[in-house]
Amino acid sequence: MSLRQTDRLPHPYRPEPGVVQQRLAALEGALDWAAAAGVASPWVRAVRENPPPFWAMESLLKEYPISSAEGLALMRLAEALLRVPDAETAIALTADQLGRADFEGVADSALARLSSSAIAMSKKFLPESSGESGLMTKLGARTVVAATLRAVQLLGRQFVLGQTIEEGMKEATSARKRQSRLSFSFDMLGEGARTDADARRYLASYQSAIAAIARTADPKRSPMQNDGISIKLSALHPRYEDLQHARVMEELVPRVWSLCSAAAAANLNLTIDAEEVDRLELSLDVFEEIAQLVAQHCPQWIGLGLALQSYQTRAVELIEHVAELAHRYQLRFMCRLVKGAYWDAEIKRAQELGLEGYPVFTHKHHTDVSYLACAQALLAAPDAIFPQFATHNAGTIAAILQLSSAKNAPFELQRLHGMGEGIFREVLKNPGVSCRVYAPVGAHRDLLAYLVRRLLENGANSSFVNQLADESVGMDELLVSPLRLDTRQVLPMPAQLFGAARPNSIGLDLAVVAHRAPLIAALAGAGVPTVPEASAQAVQAACARSQMAFEAWNHRAVGERAQILQKAADALQSQLPYFCALLVKEAHKTWGDAVSEVREAVDFLRYYALEAQRLQTPSELPGPTGESNTLRLEGRGTWVCISPWNFPLAIFLGQVSAALATGNTVLAKPAEQTPGVAWAAVQLLHQCGVPADALQLLHGSGETVGAALVAQPDIAGVVFTGSTQVAKIIQRALAAKDGAIVPLIAETGGINAMLVDSTALPEQVVDAVMQSAFRSAGQRCSALRLLCVHEGIADGVIEMIEGAAQELQAGTTSEFATDLGPVIDAEAFAGVNGHVQRLHREAKALLPPAKTNDLPNLIPPQMFEVASISSVKQEIFGPVLQVVRWGGDPMAVMQQINSLGYGLTLGIQTRIDSRARQLAAAARVGNVYVNRNMIGAVVGVQPFGGEGLSGTGPKAGGPHYLMRFCSEQTVSINTTAAGGNVALFTSLG
Repeated sequence: MSLRQTDRLPHPYRPEPGVVQQRLAALEGALDWAAAAGVASPWVRAVRENPPPFWAMESLLKEYPISSAEGLALMRLAEALLRVPDAETAIALTADQLGRADFEGVADSALARLSSSAIAMSKKFLPESSGESGLMTKLGARTVVAATLRAVQLLGRQFVLGQTIEEGMKEATSARKRQSRLSFSFDMLGEGARTDADARRYLASYQSAIAAIARTADPKRSPMQNDGISIKLSALHPRYEDLQHARVMEELVPRVWSLCSAAAAANLNLTIDAEEVDRLELSLDVFEEIAQLVAQHCPQWIGLGLALQSYQTRAVELIEHVAELAHRYQLRFMCRLVKGAYWDAEIKRAQELGLEGYPVFTHKHHTDVSYLACAQALLAAPDAIFPQFATHNAGTIAAILQLSSAKNAPFELQRLHGMGEGIFREVLKNPGVSCRVYAPVGAHRDLLAYLVRRLLENGANSSFVNQLADESVGMDELLVSPLRLDTRQVLPMPAQLFGAARPNSIGLDLAVVAHRAPLIAALAGAGVPTVPEASAQAVQAACARSQMAFEAWNHRAVGERAQILQKAADALQSQLPYFCALLVKEAHKTWGDAVSEVREAVDFLRYYALEAQRLQTPSELPGPTGESNTLRLEGRGTWVCISPWNFPLAIFLGQVSAALATGNTVLAKPAEQTPGVAWAAVQLLHQCGVPADALQLLHGSGETVGAALVAQPDIAGVVFTGSTQVAKIIQRALAAKDGAIVPLIAETGGINAMLVDSTALPEQVVDAVMQSAFRSAGQRCSALRLLCVHEGIADGVIEMIEGAAQELQAGTTSEFATDLGPVIDAEAFAGVNGHVQRLHREAKALLPPAKTNDLPNLIPPQMFEVASISSVKQEIFGPVLQVVRWGGDPMAVMQQINSLGYGLTLGIQTRIDSRARQLAAAARVGNVYVNRNMIGAVVGVQPFGGEGLSGTGPKAGGPHYLMRFCSEQTVSINTTAAGGNVALFTSLG
């Protein structure tokens, strides 16, 4: 499948200070901020003297700041309550959120005081309230929930123009009677598509909206004068991702063009909304395709638009590129400039991927600087772009008026419906200014994610809307000039996420061509090493050499051993493309999984190097005078490390580095399917200073080489990751041996469940299920095996999962577009396929049966609905998900999950915080994940390991892991044996 070969824009992860300096230089001499602040000051005073209605955003934030418990409770209720179908869960959610806050006495205005008093009184009718027990009746609780639902619906009406396009247009007509210079851009609310059915539904919604707008529009007027529509590309295609480039271009462009041609016929403005950074290049490819079609079929139409985000460090270059496209195709575009809507998600993504920097500005005023520089760039290209400035910041608006006046360039302002009304009431007193309202349209339950996003963005302490409502913020502070560079680091760079002592491993953004290039080159040049199998005699000889090497390695200073491992981590980081290529070729890893695994291995090396130094530094213990008591830890001897094929580098190096860091020598047996990756890892460690006899690789089958290693009389311990069955075989073999009791660290699999209640956001559940159940072809110990979904939402959630699973690409893992590759070998295929055939007989199949495929051992996602939790008897190590519906008490469901006997990972999807805490406390599992996926534990952040049938512990990548590899020794010395207690005598005053 073809991919982009070049990037249109500069590298997205450039250092922030350099970019800001460029933006400031471009604005130098072009903007008088003091004059702009002077223009804005009367607007601010007027808004504070005559504030907008109580339900307006500014007033809400004044009464219930997002930083307060009350504001957070209302936000969480607004996000979830309307979608809850059952009364019991709605009561629990309302009690959970209102119980976290104190609404009595927090408000100032009369209406706010009335609202707060009603909420405070309502809390007494809810479960676990401190009110009189006689009031705690089911009727009372249901009444409170009904009232809360009504309040949330009223809140929704303030930020959604109408529940249908007809309602929205009617409200727009009413608004124009109050303010004639208003136009509207309607946005049909909804999440991004997860299924093709979702995408087609959104397409139909857009088509219907355009037809409705066209009926009242005047085609003889320009798109600048008519109302318009905003569309979201990720709503029109379920896989709107850069790595699905060829498919997106083939399937999405015709859909977008159908909307554009309809908008052009009515002379409407159609704006393509902005997406996340990793989709920007893809958006530009789609946009250029549409521009070509416009140039061919309706070149007179000037209504095609694109939203641009100034918080991106590439924003000015993006504007220059869009202007160049306009010139190339002899068109004129309408460009909406916004600050940006995904800042927190962009920050987290960069940290999680270990990127070299952030694609967005980390100082708010740097984004303001960028916005002004972008405004200048837009105004400088009037023949190519009609600028639309979306902002609620009075200072920014005044600055735009100044910049536009200097260039005599046409433009319009924009605001969000329900926000900025006070400021725009004052700004629009200027007859030369027009405003377009970005107006969400849709059912209130569909507005939830949108509403919460707006609240978070504008509720931040640093936002203008928040500060405008806070009269303690003086005019000079509110309108302070953003035109300055701040070199302070307000967020740790991704590489510094874990502090100065342990650098974070550096990853790649596969949406960036320059990041893909070294992987492609490595794949072409890398060959999988051929590793000879060891004999029984070789095992004995290796064990003898390992015993001989132990004393010298154990007596090396822990700092020296740690330095070797740190050197190995740096070497592995520098060879990331090569090891990724090995993982793709030998272990059938997708590129994303391969990058993550190399990073995890780097993290293990660095983490255990630091942990060994912490643990093996002797500790002086308190005691009576006249003696010293020292506790120290040493290596035990020779450890056998038996690692699996599903993480042939990360788990292999995690086991080996833990043993080596603590002074042990290692006999490492890799999985028989993936010896090449292990051999390359051992060579790297040897090159970095680990003695050859301290680390030896012994390749072969578990039945021969593995059994021979476990049977050796002098081994000091065994660390194993694999099946529960094999772990028990090892356990019995060790117990049967004479001599010392040998510790076993075993990490095995599990029937990992996810419990979903009716407050969960379905789209978030689907995203988590796709990652947890089907990523890596389900070949992770942590993978989701059993989905328990509340009966009230089960039909919709299951249908969405079915559709999303069918959008996944199964195939050759060397292709970047592949989501899941084949299972590891024919034996694994036969085992998984046998379970699939059994489930087709015993359960309800929810996905089409696997088709015959030319690629060996390929199993596409499979999903079955089963009758009960107890009917799931064993783990299926592949892309197979079993689903069960539940009702009643979620704690009873948790007890049934515990009864399965496994205890590795658990997912919980709920908006009821107290429920999440209670379920997590009751779960007998090692790792609990709330409102996220269940895979990808990060070293030192989410220590990983289970209990029961899922392993022995301690957790890998955690602070207790290395203890099991050590022997402890206490040394007590009588310091008064010769000459008495000198220290005591000399301490006397």
